Amino acid sequence: MFMEVILREDISTLGKAGEVVKVRDGYGRNYLLPQKKAILADAKNLQAVAAQKKMIEIHQAKERKQAEEIAARLNGLEVTITRGVGSNDRLFGSVTKMDISTTLRQQGLQIDKHLIELEAAIKTIGTFDVGVKLHPEVKAVFKLWVVRETK
Repeated sequence: MFMEVILREDISTLGKAGEVVKVRDGYGRNYLLPQKKAILADAKNLQAVAAQKKMIEIHQAKERKQAEEIAARLNGLEVTITRGVGSNDRLFGSVTKMDISTTLRQQGLQIDKHLIELEAAIKTIGTFDVGVKLHPEVKAVFKLWVVRETK
């Protein structure tokens, strides 16, 4: 009537990948197992999934530690970008995530532009707080100075 399977991917009606769930025999044999969306929950497979989960947890902990180290370097950092300025202190062009990423790279920090949280490109001179989401649980904030280019 029912069988236990280990999900290999998230299925909205059943659960998340790695969970052990009970499903009807027909659903398991005719859909989940042939589509490789689940594997049979026997002792060998349960052991393999447990080992895999442990490896993933170790990897995630390592990533979080690296993100925290980078965040410690970023927090409180002050970065300056110079730009040409027109009337009303408006920039010629703008300061984008790519510009910020390039400036950080020059200071020895490899930050991908997609990790930088900037609502819109900066078009005026001034001081801005810029967030960087390094990890789902780790965020850093640094100060960005956009200053007038001297002639």
